[in-house]
Amino acid sequence: MKKKTIVLVVSACVLVCVSVVGSLFLTGVLLLNNPSTTRYPIRGVDVSAYQGNVDWTLIKDQGISFAFIKATEGSSHTDSQFHTNYADAIDAGLRVGAYHFFSYDSPGLSQADHFIAEVPMVDDMLPPVIDLEFYGDYLKDPPQKTDVVTQLEVYVEKVRKAYGMDPIIYATMRSYNLYVKGEFLDCDVWIADTYSTPVLKDGREWRFWQYASRGRLQGYDGEERYIDVDVFNGTAEEFTEYPGNRS
Repeated sequence: MKKKTIVLVVSACVLVCVSVVGSLFLTGVLLLNNPSTTRYPIRGVDVSAYQGNVDWTLIKDQGISFAFIKATEGSSHTDSQFHTNYADAIDAGLRVGAYHFFSYDSPGLSQADHFIAEVPMVDDMLPPVIDLEFYGDYLKDPPQKTDVVTQLEVYVEKVRKAYGMDPIIYATMRSYNLYVKGEFLDCDVWIADTYSTPVLKDGREWRFWQYASRGRLQGYDGEERYIDVDVFNGTAEEFTEYPGNRS
């Protein structure tokens, strides 16, 4: 009986510990990835309307140096907070870039035209970003690589000419391996990996890393309680000189 009681008590303690630790990960108190600030001193965030009103000065005061802000999606949608976020983040002294959520349902040219119409060029802006991931039915049934690459090439070329910079491509490991690996070698890569330090299978070096999607900072009040957090792969001096891929 004593042995059985001990086993039950130990099992209960283990279950409680697992539940507590799991809860801490789920609520963003603990993160699976926690990159070294010595190795990656330049930290950033990426936001959309889901973060609501953002106090960019407060965000910056928490060690944030840059922000990628959702601007557009597809050929017609503009994020409702984009223009406010873009202006306020710049005023707060952050380096700012804008990203476009790429749609598989409309032509690359019209998507590029829409992004260019909404995103003004400003001093010291980060290169424009193409957010390439899966949504809806495409989560289970991704589009063919040849179709996606063809439309991306059109988008990249139009945006490159408009801003004088090669765009950055944001991708998950899945979308990277399917569409980006071995392609768009002039474009820097911003990779999303919330489980481990990313290593690209083609040996390419990533420039930005979204290491967590459940970051917690003070300074926003939207329906999304978490914020995506990122690092730049380089030193503070290299970040000051970036974009190094300016045409």
